[in-house]
Amino acid sequence: QVQLVESGGGLVQAGGSLRLSCATSVRTFRTYAMGWFRRAPGKEREFVVAISRSGDSTYYADSVKGRFTISRENAKNTVYLQMNSLKPEDTAVYYCAALLSYSDPGLVVSWGQGTQVTISS
Repeated sequence: QVQLVESGGGLVQAGGSLRLSCATSVRTFRTYAMGWFRRAPGKEREFVVAISRSGDSTYYADSVKGRFTISRENAKNTVYLQMNSLKPEDTAVYYCAALLSYSDPGLVVSWGQGTQVTISS
């Protein structure tokens, strides 16, 4: 199992930016696609974005296209989520996940514990 640790959440005003990080100590990090999901209050967890093992390919939910950017540094076993132009509806707990495929985000191998992101209006 891949242990994932998220960081970087917090409170920011609408229009602001945050950068989330997700790190793991496993050497097999580069063998997994990685993704970010979120769960808003009272809603089910939803897919946000995924990135391929090499980082060459990405897949975004329509709700975040043009505002969020996923990237990864395999040498540091870390994946990032840069979030810009944040909206109150982006408020959620954000989860990092190790995936079998970036193009099929349902194939989750492991979840992180989550980090809270709150956007004030």
